[in-house]
Amino acid sequence: MNRGHSCPWVTFMAQQKTYWHLLQQQRLPTEYEIVTSKLLCYTGEGFTGKRFELDVPLKDWYRQYQEGSPLVCSSWEKFRDPRETTYTKYTDVQREKEIFVDGILEEIELTGYDAHLHPAWLHIMAKVVAPFRYPCHGFQMIASYIGQMAPSGRITITAALQSADEMRRIQRIAYRIRQLQQIYPGFGADSKMLWQTDSMWQPLREVVEKLLVAYDWSESFVGLNLVLKPLVDELFMKCLSDLALVQDDYLLGQIFYSLNEDCRWHRQWTESLVQMVIQDNILNRDIIQAWINRWYPLAARAVHTITTFLEATLVTGKTPLPISESLAGFYRGYLQSMNLEAG
Repeated sequence: MNRGHSCPWVTFMAQQKTYWHLLQQQRLPTEYEIVTSKLLCYTGEGFTGKRFELDVPLKDWYRQYQEGSPLVCSSWEKFRDPRETTYTKYTDVQREKEIFVDGILEEIELTGYDAHLHPAWLHIMAKVVAPFRYPCHGFQMIASYIGQMAPSGRITITAALQSADEMRRIQRIAYRIRQLQQIYPGFGADSKMLWQTDSMWQPLREVVEKLLVAYDWSESFVGLNLVLKPLVDELFMKCLSDLALVQDDYLLGQIFYSLNEDCRWHRQWTESLVQMVIQDNILNRDIIQAWINRWYPLAARAVHTITTFLEATLVTGKTPLPISESLAGFYRGYLQSMNLEAG
């Protein structure tokens, strides 16, 4: 055997970079590009260039609800998260936020803060804030499904991290409710019952449960990230936070401010994805708009019942707080930034 001779294919393989699939950019790729591109093995844009190797039942599910979705793109790999979030970057960002919220929660316990909250505001907290954990669980499950079914690894990553953000929100609200229970035994104990039976919550429960069985990945994405979640996030993380300040619960407002930073990123990456697919194929705009038209009436009714309760319960002088107007203006502006409109 001639040990001095090397086969051509061995030489070729030795010259390959770990980011060989990004060499067409003719520049050194970023960490984000390296760790997020061509991740999925079950799409035509993965490393193998194939879909499922075996004919298993799951293949039909992906064929119908991912590959067969009416929302199409010449290459889903063109999507970029505007924050370029990797797992490392995500943990660094969230660590700072968690330190901030931990400090607030510690201050609440050390100062006896909860003993001075107004009874009327405690009623709002028990009826509106405590049950909010349940729809947030629905948001987390839907985001996870979007990530599972997405046709690009970058979309999968952003949806998975959005799901993690939803779990963070659930945990922080649950911790806050437990703090209140230390001062007011039984506080929020009826949260599940309210979510399941109270008339104020039933429109939101209906739309969350319907989205949980919207199996087309892109319809699920539009229904959650373009319709229901922006409205609900703005209502709870912004409008309710502002109400907390009016009611002298400034620390809840600070916690919600931190949680709202997560929600803003969710809207940012959603906007980037929508703009990308519309630029890629103008027909995608009509498809997205049709889904907005389908889900918006349900979502609008869901937030209307909650805002009506808040406006009727908390008033400034003789004039109800203008939550509805603020919410409507915010949502119109958000859709207009993508050349879309409320249904």
